[in-house]
Amino acid sequence: MENKHGNVIPDGFFWGGAVTSFQTEGAWNEDGKGPSIVDARPVKEGQSDWKVAVDFYHRYKEDIALFKELGFTAYRTSISWSRIFPDGEGEVNEKGLQFYDDLFDELLANGIQPIVTLYHFDLPLALAEKYNGFASRKVVELFHTYARTVFTRYRNKVKYWLTFNEQNLVVTNPQFWGVKTEGAENEEALRYQVTHNAFIAHAKAVQSLHELVPGGQMAGMVTYMATYPNTCKPEDAIANMKAKELLIDFYFDVFSHGEYPTYVTRNLKRKGIMPVFEDGDAELLKANTVDYLSISYYQSQTVSAEIINGSHLIEGVTPNPHLKANEWGWSIDPIGLRVALKDMHARYRLPIFITENGIGVREELNETNTVVDDYRIQYLSEHIKQMKLAIEEGVDVFGYLTWGSTDLISSGGQFEKRYGFIYVNRGETDLRDLRRYKKKSFDWYKRVIATNGAELDFK
Repeated sequence: MENKHGNVIPDGFFWGGAVTSFQTEGAWNEDGKGPSIVDARPVKEGQSDWKVAVDFYHRYKEDIALFKELGFTAYRTSISWSRIFPDGEGEVNEKGLQFYDDLFDELLANGIQPIVTLYHFDLPLALAEKYNGFASRKVVELFHTYARTVFTRYRNKVKYWLTFNEQNLVVTNPQFWGVKTEGAENEEALRYQVTHNAFIAHAKAVQSLHELVPGGQMAGMVTYMATYPNTCKPEDAIANMKAKELLIDFYFDVFSHGEYPTYVTRNLKRKGIMPVFEDGDAELLKANTVDYLSISYYQSQTVSAEIINGSHLIEGVTPNPHLKANEWGWSIDPIGLRVALKDMHARYRLPIFITENGIGVREELNETNTVVDDYRIQYLSEHIKQMKLAIEEGVDVFGYLTWGSTDLISSGGQFEKRYGFIYVNRGETDLRDLRRYKKKSFDWYKRVIATNGAELDFK
């Protein structure tokens, strides 16, 4: 059914942007914040650290005024665990809690719903050094304490939460969860144990959210890389199915159904690396399924049976020769977003929130102090068009957030990989004056939001 704007996007749809704390806030050691694993990460020569980022910690009111001008109705960020508990455990840091109180108040005062991620790859450093991160059930319990602390504090301010950013990366990138796998007796077994521990931490958070936050909604989130068979050979079709099961379906199945799928358990048991389930784990997962599903979406790949060699956890993934890629090698595939949304709806029948989508490009201000980023407008417009087609076909999508609002430091430490509608005047190592400038896409996205997605063409 069409709404008052003459399109299928429902009234009340969330439009906005998404960031993390460590890629925007700066103030890495201010007001009692402890170091995180990001702060301790080696900085590549010529790239940025995260000490200042875009100084959102001190400039959030200025930025939120710009977000209000854009028409944002939602803004996703993460809470820095080490702002709340500087060592990940022990005494709570009141100044850290107060910062997010003030931030959420400012968002709400400007008509913007805060969408909050509990954990976005920035474990308190002390927990990595002391316990090897989420390899330890002790850290699962400490995460639960942290989650309950912020749920209680912000129970009347934040309704939409995500536990872990891109939780499907845990098995392939356990270092993002503060885990060192080198020297493990069986590295693959450790990776799946960390994966299980993250599922348990997630389920405990779902349980506590529903207990503590009136009307609280919790998502399970993955980064959804659409995959296709490399050819029409049946071998490629089954290889693609198996890759998707481990990349995507495993996580959504646990989030939605509350139990491990048999295509995972039978494989892990055959290898003798089934994770240790403590008493009550299975029941906890079953009783605490999610309220909605969340994805980041940037690219697609293909899967070829011919390049499977048994040396990788997820095998056969290879670039799609039919698609153009951005300068970072990510295939640009708007239709892949529709493929993802339709598949999620068919399998799970849960509401879907697109909480990241965007394109990073090297950019500089022109002589009129703006950036003519028609490529960004085209990229986002084509993805939104595919989202609208999915909604027309019955998929329940209730929000769309671009990655970045202002420019921000990439998770790998690159500032010149710019995503925002707002240019931040700094370089990789030269902080310049950090002034904010509107790009051409600013006015375009403002019109998109004002028309609830009806007007997508750029001029």
